[in-house]
Amino acid sequence: MTARSGHDLVDDVAKIAVLRPNAVGDFVFALPALHALKAAYPKAELVLMGKAWHRDFLTGRPGPVDRVVELPPVPGVGVPVDACVAEPAIAAFVNRMRGERFDLALQMFGGGRHSNAFLARLGARLTAGWRAPGAPALERWIAYREPMPRRLALLEIAGLVGARPRSLTLPELTLTDADRREAAALLPALPGERLVLLQPGSTDPRRCWPTQRFAALGDVLAAMGMRVLVNGSPDEAALVDAVIGQMRHPATPLAGRLGLGGLCGLLARAALVVSNDTGPLHLALALGVPSVGIFWLTNALEGMPLHPSLLYLAVASTTRCAVCGQDNLKSRCAHDPSFVDDVSLEQVAALARTALAHPHPHAYPHARVLAPGGAHANAAGGR
Repeated sequence: MTARSGHDLVDDVAKIAVLRPNAVGDFVFALPALHALKAAYPKAELVLMGKAWHRDFLTGRPGPVDRVVELPPVPGVGVPVDACVAEPAIAAFVNRMRGERFDLALQMFGGGRHSNAFLARLGARLTAGWRAPGAPALERWIAYREPMPRRLALLEIAGLVGARPRSLTLPELTLTDADRREAAALLPALPGERLVLLQPGSTDPRRCWPTQRFAALGDVLAAMGMRVLVNGSPDEAALVDAVIGQMRHPATPLAGRLGLGGLCGLLARAALVVSNDTGPLHLALALGVPSVGIFWLTNALEGMPLHPSLLYLAVASTTRCAVCGQDNLKSRCAHDPSFVDDVSLEQVAALARTALAHPHPHAYPHARVLAPGGAHANAAGGR
């Protein structure tokens, strides 16, 4: 299976639609591609077809996305194929989008078995995106593969309509004054503060490092003089409390206390983020915040940032389920044990110490810390 049609820029483009109704990390993966599209078509309106959280987070935020339209539940496009949906709402949305008269419509959601047919209904002048075996063809398409480095794969889709990667500058995500105000209202910035944010949760329990190791790591970092914050969604409050409850040093719980923008405001103040493979980790990387990421094998390939020097990678090599023994590389079993349990506390603590001693040159200035012994970390030599 090979790509069809050329990779040329399209003439007279006034409106671009991008279909990507995904979660936070998936949106961050798409940022380089969205920037490339905006650079290639600077006068065009770039419309993201996403979810309510995209609209709330991106409205008024400088960046490549000019407008967000909330996609209704569509079988196979953001909700399960057998989901009960309101067909009249889908038809009304399609008619409204056809009335927008998009010049380009890009499918950046998945293999296209359902999303390509839906995209074709929108009536754009040209369609482009992924195509898995058996999926309907778009006018310009590339083969859908798994696993794949997501950011690069999405850039390849942008390349189908002539967009090329812009210069690799940081941050990829714009921080707003509203983000800073929300973070400061919860946690006022103090002179010389040294913040480390721990993210012990994930939407996939198989990606979760054990809580007792997050707690032990928090104690290691607190003993170094860091102020430890433990973040999670509102649904992860018990998990955050479990981490803090096992620590000997005090830590600040953040579960459900900040919106996504406020979390960005706090991430930008952090000297380091230590996280499972989940949305806040990828937000931190897009903001240029050095991070220790705890990944399962193939997820490390998929989630690698375009600035690898920001990410201190701890990778688990386990492929077989601890419950049933099934290899999960090509298919998933029904169990949810941690697949990152073989990442040791010593490994993550060593990565955290290295990151704190050698700040990234693009880290926010107030997030830089002093190296042991009082010398500024920027003066420390390389490893």
